[in-house]
Amino acid sequence: MSAIKVVDLSKNFGSFQAVRYIDLEIKKGELFGFLGPNGAGKTTAIKMMTGLLEPNTGSIEVAGTDIWKKPLEAKRKMAAIPDVPILYPKLTGREFLRFIGSVYEIEQQTFEMRSEKYLHIFGLTDRADDLIESYSHGMRQKINLCAAFIHQPEVLFLDEPTVGLDPKGAKTLKSLLRTHCDNGMTVFMSTHILEIAEQMCDRVGIINKGKIIAVGTMAELKHERTESSLEELFLNLTGDSDMKYLIEELAGEDEKVDI
Repeated sequence: MSAIKVVDLSKNFGSFQAVRYIDLEIKKGELFGFLGPNGAGKTTAIKMMTGLLEPNTGSIEVAGTDIWKKPLEAKRKMAAIPDVPILYPKLTGREFLRFIGSVYEIEQQTFEMRSEKYLHIFGLTDRADDLIESYSHGMRQKINLCAAFIHQPEVLFLDEPTVGLDPKGAKTLKSLLRTHCDNGMTVFMSTHILEIAEQMCDRVGIINKGKIIAVGTMAELKHERTESSLEELFLNLTGDSDMKYLIEELAGEDEKVDI
């Protein structure tokens, strides 16, 4: 059984087609990187996969459950973290986690153990009883991550998860994701940081102008191609390679100018 199965998925906003009939199948335990330029359709696709945005066409199954036919059942099996954290500023960090625990009906002793574990891992133990409105952007991202891990979802969706995190927090997250995937969790992660995708992901998919233009492991994507890195591959596939060379050329010209 696939952890995520997307068939013929599309979304229009008026005459603009943001996502164009995409198909994806993600295996259980896979860490899948979803890449694309700004405006390519990444966030729109993730919103449809997590039940936040109704598609015009297509079907989406999460852990074997159709997200639109059985939304409550599907959402019990998953967690999703958007690029901008959605929190309750008048709650403390601990109160927010307790609220999430109650939504997923986590047994009290299990909740206490997991909440303390993840607060410690993300360095929030000393601030757990402070109001979320006093948290920095990075701290809000961390408390959101604690909430996502606390009910141990089968599938975790992350939209730009390292934005706002300090280097230690980003390293912690990368280690956690790899560990959880090795233990059977499936992670679907969009990111602009190609190094993260190249180092961490089992496979990547590249979307451009609403269409999936490549899917595979790094070895598969580079097969019979000349690119030596994911960055070069990404820029060539999305048509941005000319801009990269122009920037490098202009930078070279600047270095020649005598002041």
